[in-house]
Amino acid sequence: MWMIYGATGYTGALIAREAVRRGDRPLLAGRDAGKVEALARELGCEWRAFDLSAPDLSGVELVLHCAGPFIHTSKPMVRACLEAGVHYVDITGEIAVFEPVLARNEDAVKRGVTLLPGAGFDVVPTDCLGAMLKDRLPDANELWLAFHSSKDRASRGTTKTVIEGLGRGGAIRRDGKITVVPLLYDVREIPFSVGKRLAMTIPWGDVSTSYHTTGIPNIRVYKTMPPQLIAKLRRFGWLMRFAKLGLVKRMLLKRADRIQGPNERAREEGRTYLWGRVTNAKGDEVTMTMTVREGYQFTVLSTLLAVQEILHSPPTPGAFTPAKLFGKDFVTRIDGTEVP
Repeated sequence: MWMIYGATGYTGALIAREAVRRGDRPLLAGRDAGKVEALARELGCEWRAFDLSAPDLSGVELVLHCAGPFIHTSKPMVRACLEAGVHYVDITGEIAVFEPVLARNEDAVKRGVTLLPGAGFDVVPTDCLGAMLKDRLPDANELWLAFHSSKDRASRGTTKTVIEGLGRGGAIRRDGKITVVPLLYDVREIPFSVGKRLAMTIPWGDVSTSYHTTGIPNIRVYKTMPPQLIAKLRRFGWLMRFAKLGLVKRMLLKRADRIQGPNERAREEGRTYLWGRVTNAKGDEVTMTMTVREGYQFTVLSTLLAVQEILHSPPTPGAFTPAKLFGKDFVTRIDGTEVP
């Protein structure tokens, strides 16, 4: 039996519905008993309610953790999974979550547990793209990754995660170490398959994970932004420091509760376009592009595939990035992925 914790959240519910549509019956769980029970009754699943101060993983083989912001929720769930000998998968995109989870590799090996953070849109496509590029240029010492979304609307949970990170600035990896940089550290045009787009560096999960996957010591990740927004950030970005203040953060988080994620049409029609570049000390360069489904739709498909792989393959204890655990071609097994 496997569990979806955070099953009533936007992404958790999408995954639960798709799992049931495929004939599976995961155990649904979360903190709000009323909401969990209602969804479980609708989908014909068993359910369980508990707070992360006292996780109940009895009889569970794997937890798919979908309750963010993961900076607050990942640590207690990982600890509970290790203590119970239960595999752990999540959909985080936070550098501050990836690093401590991946650092627990020895604990996971001793307990016979697989730890897999980032099994969704962040970071499966970019992680696999980075691994593909590393194969094409084995002595690469710099990796740039970028993505552009045709339907770019965040869910409530994703928005809260972004709010939690406001005021921390950007991040890159330099000489193997994660380094804090200004929010607009680098802005440039990226040649995606659908044309050039203006993009800025962001503290995306691959700043952590791509290093563990490829060993490349210098990593940047870019996301496209409207030129008008980049101009506003240049003028008013200094205000971001106030987002760290408790009162401001609480106000922003309260406003985020009103947000709804993309509707079904947007999820079905949307696509995400990726671009990657590696270079070596000699100046050789290799670039690639990739297209995948809209981010939330991709997350539904990739997490369900990851869960089934872990449950039905020989045990692989340890803490992994997606490409490390499943190989660089994992992304190509997900419907809608195009690699020229």
